[in-house]
Amino acid sequence: MFITELFSPTPDGYRSEEDDNSVIKMTDQRKSRLTLSQIGRLRQMNDLRKFEHQQKIGTLSTQYKPAAAAEPGM
Repeated sequence: MFITELFSPTPDGYRSEEDDNSVIKMTDQRKSRLTLSQIGRLRQMNDLRKFEHQQKIGTLSTQYKPAAAAEPGM
């Protein structure tokens, strides 16, 4: 969890509280199976994170690019 997630709402496609209703006990030995809708949400989350990462890389590259070379006539 990032500190920014405390102050801004999570975007659509990340996580929803109503879907997190399973309580795992110590006696549970089998893995739960993923449904197609859960797999689709996972893919959507991954796509959104990839897109946000690309935006962040673009912002950082413009922020930290080398300074423009000074013209020799000036």
